[in-house]
Amino acid sequence: MRITSKGQVTIPIEIREKAGLLPDTEVVFEFDGTSVRILPAPFPGKETRGSLMLRRLQGSATVKMTTDQIMAVTRGR
Repeated sequence: MRITSKGQVTIPIEIREKAGLLPDTEVVFEFDGTSVRILPAPFPGKETRGSLMLRRLQGSATVKMTTDQIMAVTRGR
């Protein structure tokens, strides 16, 4: 792997997928004196896919069931 003159490098897809680095993921760099780590940003500037999905689904249920009732249905009881 070679760093370009602009300081860019391509992270192999296998590593991106294992690390959860999806397109548009905000990242931070950590340097410990000898190694560089790329990590997902703890507080991204915009909503994550998961939080956006949960916000859109919130309050959309049409059946009134308790959590215990839902768990019984999903477990086949």
